[in-house]
Amino acid sequence: MKNYFKTIVKYSLLVGLVAFPISCEQYLDVSPNTLISDTEAFEDFTKFQGFTEELYQCIPDFTNGYWTNSWNWGEDEIQSSARDFHFVCKIDNGNLWGWQSQQDGWQAGWMNRNNVSTDNDRFHKDLWTLGWAGIRKANIGLANIDKLNATQEEKDLIKGQLLFFRGWFHFQFIQYFGGLPYIDTVLPSDQPLRLPRLSYAECANKAGADFRAAADLLPVDWDNTTVGKRTLGKNALRINKIMALGYLGKNYLWAASPLMNKESTGSATYNIEFCKKAAKAFGELLTNTEKSDSKYSLLPFTNYSDNFYTTGKNWAIPGGAEAIFRGPYWGANGSNWGTSKQYQPSPILADGDVKFLPTANYVDNYGMANGLPITSITQADAESGYDPTHPWQGRDPRFYNDIVYDGVKCVKGTLPAASESDRYAKLFTGGSYRNISTGSRTGYLLYKFIPITANKYDGGYDWGNNLNIHIPWMRLSDIYLMYAESAAIGYNSPTAKDEAYNKTAVDAINIVRDRAGVGHVANKFLASVDPFMNEVRRERAVELAFEGHRFNDLRRWMLFIKSPYTLKKSIEFDRDPSFSTANPKTNKVLNIRETVILERNLSDKHYWLPLKNADVNMYLEFAQNPGW
Repeated sequence: MKNYFKTIVKYSLLVGLVAFPISCEQYLDVSPNTLISDTEAFEDFTKFQGFTEELYQCIPDFTNGYWTNSWNWGEDEIQSSARDFHFVCKIDNGNLWGWQSQQDGWQAGWMNRNNVSTDNDRFHKDLWTLGWAGIRKANIGLANIDKLNATQEEKDLIKGQLLFFRGWFHFQFIQYFGGLPYIDTVLPSDQPLRLPRLSYAECANKAGADFRAAADLLPVDWDNTTVGKRTLGKNALRINKIMALGYLGKNYLWAASPLMNKESTGSATYNIEFCKKAAKAFGELLTNTEKSDSKYSLLPFTNYSDNFYTTGKNWAIPGGAEAIFRGPYWGANGSNWGTSKQYQPSPILADGDVKFLPTANYVDNYGMANGLPITSITQADAESGYDPTHPWQGRDPRFYNDIVYDGVKCVKGTLPAASESDRYAKLFTGGSYRNISTGSRTGYLLYKFIPITANKYDGGYDWGNNLNIHIPWMRLSDIYLMYAESAAIGYNSPTAKDEAYNKTAVDAINIVRDRAGVGHVANKFLASVDPFMNEVRRERAVELAFEGHRFNDLRRWMLFIKSPYTLKKSIEFDRDPSFSTANPKTNKVLNIRETVILERNLSDKHYWLPLKNADVNMYLEFAQNPGW
């Protein structure tokens, strides 16, 4: 670990004005790269902001960090069998060491890499190395804040950003590893680290203090500040009050959750006081975003995909008014080298052999348009109206947005005559889209992050179509759902609310459902917190599907190692002779069933990722996580 901290020092002491790539110019307007001394770096706002902006270059792009990229590690996704180097495959085998670069010969993981830099190369970003470097850099900036000769607004903007990043990197670490040393001072670079691991709650309180202080210093919108007017319209990625409040609430909700509370107190229950703190932070955020002049809002469902990808918009970064927190997007057209191809069967629609498929058991979370869940894909439900002989009919509109099922039209343009029948998805058992190695293993495809035209026939991933995939770390619908969870648990009722915000827990879920045209939470789930929490968990599974949330949700709820969350299944069925491509939603199927593809063999130790052995062997107080 001593050599590792030398690496941290090396990257943390880089001082300069960072030049962002052309794809980010409309969001962060910065000066050309200029090396300056560590004294000059802090003397005025322009130089200090240049020093601070290197922190943005430490944020990994988990969407496009490799040619193909894995970020869904729960029971939500399974990879094609042609390759096994991504972390999700290692987790399937119980090998959580696989997050570490030493375990990844391909250097495909975004959590840890051997070659890291604050340059503009998406392949040079990782969370572990650059996160610690970012913490040190933030501390260096905070230690020198009194040297800044600037207006109060300028000082507040610099300090607020530094505090946010210190809290953000610590939060990212502790959600995966549990309590760690919280480094809030500049440590001597020539001495080994000797700080003990804190409890999760202790870390969360320190991160909470940083996020709260950042929120109090930062504006809601940089465009409305004197400083921000210098880069008017190009401030969308700059850290602001809403981002700080979002992570303040998330930090407290995670600390409140059963796994984290057990690490802190020994009790595998929610920590009520942390829930109340979370609800308060989210309530403050939502009060701001629901104002008529707010820059934040839920996108109309017709523009839902703008959260995740854009096409034909001159390389515009996805997210729009709903994105709370995004990192920079490096390299125009980077999505098309692999990311856009990892969701389509090869060789039918795309090249490449690494494919990510939605599991059939996870797709079961998508209920009916009336808002009611389906009990089982094979079981009729008179109340919800679900009919297993017509499994695609009457479903939640987000199902049709996210999931390609049997009979969906996947090619709009011209196909070779011999391939014409592949225009429509053949996802029934034995269909041509079904291929364990390079096609669908599960009977479904995931199209949440690509347009239907992103195939080799329609040219949807060609350069000229400007397809850019970039999933935000946090968006507004997530805030509503986290508020619903924290308010309901904190105040012991689905109809409870934070006193400073005018909406209840169930109101928040219904706002998200209204956007998609889904029925409200049924009264039978509002009698107490337990049945309501089932709907909270299902709503998170659907609204935030495949955006990288499920792994940490299952872990914090202490469901990750429990059946059925350890299972990954396929859907099997035959086409009825009446099958038609005219309206695939209404097609009848025969012999529908789900089959287990794999079962993860997990135990309590798999709730936390193992730390690097080189780190934990440095001194006794920095202990390895239990079981590793």
